[in-house]
Amino acid sequence: MVPKKIGIFLAAVLILFTIAVLNSDKDWRTASREPAGILPDPKTSHEAVLSVLGANAWGWRGWFAIHTWIAAKKTDESAYTVYDVVGWRGHHGRSVLGIYKDIPDRYWYGSRPELIKLKKGKGVDALIDKVDKAAKAYPWKNSYKAFPGPNSNTFTAWVGLQVPELEIDLPFSAIGNGYADKKP
Repeated sequence: MVPKKIGIFLAAVLILFTIAVLNSDKDWRTASREPAGILPDPKTSHEAVLSVLGANAWGWRGWFAIHTWIAAKKTDESAYTVYDVVGWRGHHGRSVLGIYKDIPDRYWYGSRPELIKLKKGKGVDALIDKVDKAAKAYPWKNSYKAFPGPNSNTFTAWVGLQVPELEIDLPFSAIGNGYADKKP
């Protein structure tokens, strides 16, 4: 008879081994980062667009957690601005917060994004200005922790708290969004 503690330990090792084997053929460097085609093409759509997107996190984390980001395009702009937080950016003292022109609805390293919130048209330009201001004031620009936060979902939730008109309702799988309620 195997003692209970050893049995639990062996079960944990077996689970971790299974996870490693199931993900061994995946490589983030070759995972799809192609556009999903969810949002209007900025070259043909002239209206303002503000969106919150989410996709399964990379690797085994994606079994229970998503990564979220914000993408915005003002009226007549020919490109989207993407706002997100990614932990690896924090290496070598860099900010984890990214604000840059990019494809707004890219696959998140092989995972197709889903639309969480979409606002388009009249009045959205002013909302984008508020989101931009909130994003630039994000208090954890140099901190990242997968759990309990701050992380990508903390960022999206924090922007939503600063700009309540955005009406963001992140799903349960947006782990770390509750951290946004903490005082920096």
